[in-house]
Amino acid sequence: MPISRDALVGYAERDLEADLTRWFPDRPPVEIPEDTRPITDFQRRLAAEHATALGALDRLVRSGGMPQVLDIHDWSYGFDFAGNDCGIRDSDYETELTDGDIYSIGADGGGNLYVVLTNGQIAVWFHEEEVLEGNTRFDDLDVFLWHAVRYHAVRAGKLDRAEVEADFLALGQDGALVPELGLLHTMFPREQFA
Repeated sequence: MPISRDALVGYAERDLEADLTRWFPDRPPVEIPEDTRPITDFQRRLAAEHATALGALDRLVRSGGMPQVLDIHDWSYGFDFAGNDCGIRDSDYETELTDGDIYSIGADGGGNLYVVLTNGQIAVWFHEEEVLEGNTRFDDLDVFLWHAVRYHAVRAGKLDRAEVEADFLALGQDGALVPELGLLHTMFPREQFA
């Protein structure tokens, strides 16, 4: 039976570390500088459920307990958009946003950043246009992390695509299902592309 959205509430705090340990025990840990932008101010703008998820991820990243799986680097986590002269526009291409409106948690491998929005959604900041994509979002951080960990586990040959495909479809997240760009459309073991 496919997983439900309700079952993923609290995933970051409850299950993320165990999943990472199970599928990526030999990956080197993420290392970010101590002066990486703190989550505190941004976290205050989130609903409790979303603040808890971000707090759990942040503790794992800063403690050195996060294996290098989700393209979390010193440049992609807590990215300083203003300090790097990068604009942020919402998906309407008109609404200007600031660093206070988003918090970057990693990259997609192509120079784009995954960011948490104040409504809890996860969006892709498309670097070429400095805009938040509107059609590739995830409902919240728990849902995004659950998808992303399994996506990378399939790509690493640790999970079979058939083991998670029905769940991806059942959860109905644009970031997983949108044609060509969604995670499900590129979720194949890396050996297939060698």
